Parts: sequence; C-alpha cells; structure tokens
Amino acid sequence: MSHNINIRKADQGDYIHAETISQWYLRSSQERGTGIAMRSAEYLKTKIENGNAIIAFVDDALAGFCYVEVFNSGEYVSNSGLIVTNEFRRMGLAKKIKKIAFNLAKDSNPEAKVFGITTSDVVMGINSDLGYRPVSFSQLTQDEEFWKGCSSCKNYDILTRNEKKMCLCTAMLAPSKNEQMKLDLEKMIIQPTKKKDE
Repeated sequence: MSHNINIRKADQGDYIHAETISQWYLRSSQERGTGIAMRSAEYLKTKIENGNAIIAFVDDALAGFCYVEVFNSGEYVSNSGLIVTNEFRRMGLAKKIKKIAFNLAKDSNPEAKVFGITTSDVVMGINSDLGYRPVSFSQLTQDEEFWKGCSSCKNYDILTRNEKKMCLCTAMLAPSKNEQMKLDLEKMIIQPTKKKDE
C-alpha cells in the first residue's frame, strides 16, 4: 500500500502538534531505556517559530519531527530530536527527515560544522550515510546551551562525572557545507583521469 508522505519545514500552523511531539520524546525514552533528552512543547514551538524545524506527515497524520540548533555563534550546528512515531517506523521516514534537516542546517549555516550525539543505531547509520564520522566529545561544541539540553537525560550524571568528555552517546561530526565543497574540489583535482579502454 502506497502512502502520501509530506516532509516540510514546520510553520506556526504546526504549533498544535508541539505537545504531541513532546510526549513522543518521553515515550521513546521510556521504551528505549537508554536516555533521551526531553523537549517541552514550548521549546519545540521556538524551533518552529525560528524556521528551524522539519515536520513529516503520512496520509495527513503527524509522523515525524526534527529541528536545527546553532551554537558558538554559528561555528557549530546540529540536527536534534529526530523522531518518528511508532506507527510509521520502518518506512525510511527517519532517513528522509534527517536528510532534509541536514541540508537545512548546512544551507542556513554554510560555515558551521554539523554534529550530533545519539544512542540510536538507526540515527548513527543515517548520520554515516550523510557524511558524519564518530569523534571524541572534545571535537563538539563546548557551548553550555547544548549541554544543558542533556540535563533531562537519565544519563546526565555520567556526562557530568566525565566532565562532558564522554557518555553513553556516540558523538558524530560532519564537515560544514563550505568544507565539503573544498574537499569535493580537491578530490576532483587529484583524482587521476581514467584511461578509456582501447
């Protein structure tokens, strides 16, 4: 059965979904038992208001969400809160949402490195496909606003005991849009021209 999937930038008309999405994070944390930062409905509304949120619908039903955060005055940017409700999992929806949010983050902040932390194998796989690589926590933003978001996670004490140098999450980093363009250009220049078969 085919579905009508609509993934777009969220707008103020989507405020009505903020409470539902907030409850999704709570439920996901309880189901996974690995820790996930909570996001209040009011917090999610600020992301929507700033044009930094991606929302997904399947056959007009709310299905998924993700948002962009900027740190260190634009030096770092992250895609956070990627979530798909249970009903619409295993449809490749998370990957589609993440890719759109990733491009939004890079296009809006071309000088910023893109990073994230996660305990989800699915998110790690998606991140790897997008060009992220695992790194130490020391390579991430040191902006307190980012780490404050971890305070509602059940594993926050592990993070603080290790002075924000490690936790149960895997840290991942992708080059900025401008860095990626330079890397792609260098590959084109140094890649030897293949000889045609004679």
